[in-house]
Amino acid sequence: MPRTPAPPDVTAAPARTRTLTRSIGVGGGTLLTLSCVTPASSLFVLVPPLFADLGTGTALAIALAVLLCVGIAFCYSELGTLVPSSGGEYAMVTTVANRFAGWLTFMLSFVVILVVPPIIAIGVADYLAAVADVSPSAAGALVMLAGTVMGLLNLRSNAWITGIFLVIEIVAVFVVSLLGFTHTTQSPAVLLKPALGPSGIGLIAVVAGLAVALFVVQGFSTAVYLAEEMREPRRTVARTVFWTLGISAVVILVPVVAITLAMPDTAALAGVDLTALVTSWSTSAVGVAISLCIAAAIVNAVIVMVVQNSRVLYASARDQAWPAPVNRAMSVVGARFGSPWVATLVTGLSEAVLCFVPVDTLSGVTGVAVVALYLSVSAAALGARRAAHRKPHVWRMPAWPLVPALAVAALAYVLVEQSALDLGITAGVLVVAALYWWGYLRRRPARWVVTVPSPSDGP
Repeated sequence: MPRTPAPPDVTAAPARTRTLTRSIGVGGGTLLTLSCVTPASSLFVLVPPLFADLGTGTALAIALAVLLCVGIAFCYSELGTLVPSSGGEYAMVTTVANRFAGWLTFMLSFVVILVVPPIIAIGVADYLAAVADVSPSAAGALVMLAGTVMGLLNLRSNAWITGIFLVIEIVAVFVVSLLGFTHTTQSPAVLLKPALGPSGIGLIAVVAGLAVALFVVQGFSTAVYLAEEMREPRRTVARTVFWTLGISAVVILVPVVAITLAMPDTAALAGVDLTALVTSWSTSAVGVAISLCIAAAIVNAVIVMVVQNSRVLYASARDQAWPAPVNRAMSVVGARFGSPWVATLVTGLSEAVLCFVPVDTLSGVTGVAVVALYLSVSAAALGARRAAHRKPHVWRMPAWPLVPALAVAALAYVLVEQSALDLGITAGVLVVAALYWWGYLRRRPARWVVTVPSPSDGP
C-alpha cells in the first residue's frame, strides 16, 4: 500500500495485515448502501414520530433534508474518492484536517453506528405483532444476532441477500403508496402549510425537525465505508452515493406524501398506526402481508448495518486507535469469507445488548450526532483541494467551495436548534473522547495512524 500524499501522519497498513477484498461495483454497493438507508424501515419506524411532531410538515422536512443531503453527498463523494478507506468519515477528516479532528469524528460516527441498529431492530416487534406477540427488546436482540451471523459472510453474498430483501420492502412501499393515493382526502396544499390538527406548524419547528429527517435518509453516506471493497473506488464511490440518495429520496418521500394526503383528519397523524391504516384501506390479509414485509426490511437493514459498522471498527483497530491487544484482535480478516469477523462479532453483539436499553435513551442524541457528523465532513471538504490532496482521477464536486460552505452554514443552524439535553449529551461524549486523546493517543505517535489503501489493493 503506498503512502498517500497527505499529512505525514497518514501511512500505509503493515504488509502482514490481510486486506479486504475488492469484490463489488456500483450495483452491489448501491444495493448494500440502499439497504442501510432501508427505506421501508425508515418509513415505518422513524417517520411515525416525525408525523407526531410535524404533522403535515413531515414531507416538507424530509424534502428539505434531501436537498441538504445533495450538498452533503458532494462532500462525501469527493472525500470518499480522495480517501477510499473503510474508516469513512474519520479517515477523510483525519487525512484532510488533522488527527485530533479525525478522532472526534470517529467518536461521532461510533455513536451513530452503535445506536441506530438497535433502534431499527426493536421496531420489528410492532410488525411481527400481526402474527406473534413478542417483546420488543427480545425481538430486536434476536434480529441483531441474526444480522451478525449474516455479517460474517463475504460482501458479495450479502449484496445478493440484501438485494432480495430490498425488493420485498420496495414492493411494500409501492403498495402503501398506491393505497394512500387511492384514498386521498386532503388537498396537496397541506404539504406546504404544515399543521397538526387545528394548530399550525411554524418553519422553525420544521427546521428543528431536520435533525430527525436527516436521520431518516442518512444511510446514503455509508457508501464510503465500502470504498475498500469496491472495484475502482474513484469511479464507483461517487456513483453509489448519488444513486443511493436519489432512490431513497423517492422511495421514502412518495409514501409519506401519500399517507399525509390520505389522512381524513390531520390531527390523526399524531398517533398514526401505519399497519392499521393499511388494513383500513384494504383487508386484514394485506395488512399482515405488509407488516411481514416491513419486518423483512428491518432484518435487511440490520444485516447491512452490521456489515458496514463492523468495517469502521475494523479500520479503527487497523489504524491503532486502541491498546495493542485490542488492535490485533479487531483487525483480523478471515481467510474464508474475507470479512473482519472479530469486529463483526463485537459490533453485532454490542448492538444486541443495547436492544435492552430504553428506546428514548438510545434515540435522544442520534439526530444531533448525525448532524454533527455531516458538519465535520462538510467542513473537511473545504480543505480537500490543498496542494497535498491534488491527486489525479479524484472525483471533484461542482461549485466548490460554495457547496460545502452552504452545507456547513445550514447544518450549523440545524444543530443549534436542537434541545439542550441532546446537545449536552453529545458534547459529553466528545469531552470523554478528547480526554482519551490527550491522555493516551496524543502521547503515542504510533497510535491513530490512518491507513489509506491504494485503489488497486486487495487480493
